[in-house]
Formats: sequence, structure tokens, C-alpha cells
Amino acid sequence: MKRPPLTPLQRARLERALIREAHTPNEQRDASILRVIRSIPKGKTAAYSAVAAAAGYPLYHRLVARLLRLHGDSLPWQRVTGAGGEIRLRYGSALEQRTRLEMEGVAFRGRRIDPRHILSSEDLVCLGLKLRAAPSRPR
Repeated sequence: MKRPPLTPLQRARLERALIREAHTPNEQRDASILRVIRSIPKGKTAAYSAVAAAAGYPLYHRLVARLLRLHGDSLPWQRVTGAGGEIRLRYGSALEQRTRLEMEGVAFRGRRIDPRHILSSEDLVCLGLKLRAAPSRPR
């Protein structure tokens, strides 16, 4: 049986609760999202929402953006884009993201990334499973 749609008041309450929870420190949740971001291979991109869903937190796309702001220097931040392959950054940061992606071999169609280079949340989950199953190399 299908659920009835949320009323505007119910939706606002849900959004406020999610925002409050996203700002509450949770190391396991944050580590899960950071792990998914690190698993995006060169030449591929993923949407904020796909990263959140692959980490097991499908409504936390804003948290993905916040974590990228906090940990951006240690992450492949350029591989996370808006829905539909749109670069959501502005001005010089957008140009830097596009340049970095082009250097990795990502093709563009106008202002958006070619869909062949965009990973879905299911693709990211599969990548994460492969990474965990791969034997570690001796250093």
C-alpha cells in the first residue's frame, strides 16, 4: 500500500529533524560517507545524493557537501557533483573542478558531465564492496 504524500507541515518538520541530526557528530556516519567519496575512481563522478545513498544515508546530500567543505583537501572533491552531472560550485571553484575532471578524462556535454562518466548509488555500493573484498597489498 502506498503512503499518502507528506503535507507541507510534515515535510518541514522532517527537514528540520534531518538538518538537526546531520549537525550532530556521528563518526560512523561521517566515516561511511568519506569512504564512499574516496571510492570514486578517476574519470568518474557521482552526485551528492548518490554518495549519501551509497553510504546508507539517502537523505543526507547536504551533509556530503558539508563534509567536502571540512575535509576537501584530503578527498577527491572534484568527483562529487550535483544531480545530472552539474557542477554546483561557483566562479573560480567551478572552473577548477571542471579542469580537474577534464584532466582525469571526464567528458562534458556543454555545462554538464557526459552521463557515461556518472556513477549511480548502486555503482558506488558495488565499488565499495569490491574495495572491501580486495586483499590488502603488503607495503
